[in-house]
Amino acid sequence: MELKQYQIVLINLDPTVGSEIKKTRPCVILSPDEMNKFLQTIVIAPMTSSSKTYPTRVEVKHNKTRGWIVLDQIRTVDRQRIAKVLGHLNDKEIQVTKSVLKETYVD
Repeated sequence: MELKQYQIVLINLDPTVGSEIKKTRPCVILSPDEMNKFLQTIVIAPMTSSSKTYPTRVEVKHNKTRGWIVLDQIRTVDRQRIAKVLGHLNDKEIQVTKSVLKETYVD
């Protein structure tokens, strides 16, 4: 399965510990295409349908549903956890995600 940066994929995140986001849920692939092509692991940010406004959460619309990308819960998972590809962020959502990532982790 070819995986691309900013695709939305359905991933089984269990087992989890403590406050980590649980269950099988949509997640956004953050790792670049070059890594996704050669590594067995991918870097993802889970999505949730219920969130408070928070600086590390990016609001998106997917399947006519409002949700949030949870950039404060980024993790690396094996691609075996992926159940299926659901879609892709649009250009505006990608720009906002990049901006929040940069502000949170780089600057």
